Amino acid sequence: MKVAFFLIPKNEVVYLTPKTSMRQALERMERQSYSAVPLVDEQGCYAGTITEGDLLWKLKNTENLDLNGMEKIMLKDITFHVKNKPVRIDSRIVDLLSVASEQNFVPVVDDQGVFIGIVRRREIIAYCVELIRENESTGSRIEGG
Repeated sequence: MKVAFFLIPKNEVVYLTPKTSMRQALERMERQSYSAVPLVDEQGCYAGTITEGDLLWKLKNTENLDLNGMEKIMLKDITFHVKNKPVRIDSRIVDLLSVASEQNFVPVVDDQGVFIGIVRRREIIAYCVELIRENESTGSRIEGG
């Protein structure tokens, strides 16, 4: 099995750029009900993941910041408190699972670091649940289960 099996391609993923304003990011995340969104730079490379927590820390640590002020702060100027690690599309599934155990989604890049999509942890879990159900229905036993 390959990482591509779980891939949600870039054209189906909500992502932002480092030049997106803090206000635009907040509004987009609210509209989509996302707590984290990948950032993709002008060259199409994965540039990190912005989280609600990052935005809240910036709000807390910037005196007198209001919605108008948030329009002047770009995401590239916000400290990321969590570093979401990407995997390459040719990574082993065990590497994907290792990263997915720590992140709600895993950014996927090609060998040049170009962002090509994400793998969500929920799809991995759903696949594993289906495998377990299939094995239970056939009487097979999964080691460790």
